[in-house]
Amino acid sequence: MDVSKSKATGGSLQISTDVIAKIARLATLEIEGVREIAEPESGVQSFFRKMAAYRPILVELSDDIAEITVNIVVEYGCKIPALCEKVQENVKTSVQNMTSITVSKVNVIVAAVAAEAQPVEEDEPATDE
Repeated sequence: MDVSKSKATGGSLQISTDVIAKIARLATLEIEGVREIAEPESGVQSFFRKMAAYRPILVELSDDIAEITVNIVVEYGCKIPALCEKVQENVKTSVQNMTSITVSKVNVIVAAVAAEAQPVEEDEPATDE
């Protein structure tokens, strides 16, 4: 857990990268077309990602400048480039407004496309004639 430090009147202010990641998560989920934040799959891929400390949202801080990477699942049928641009803008604005930490870039990785929900068809009762 890295911490951003800044001098505040009468003391210091420290903001954890976990807090920045939480803000980025909430800002990402505000965008229409984002189904969810991509979590590791189960099975062998999950095992290796856990070994590599896989995080669905990664915040790298250097000299009070943040670089954020967000892994998302998008809804089927959305325009992915436009959606990712909205995610980048919303994450950057939200983090900068809430923390006063400069965000140099927001990387968006589309990890999956969510299948369109199929309506459940009810079986019609058979009629005896």
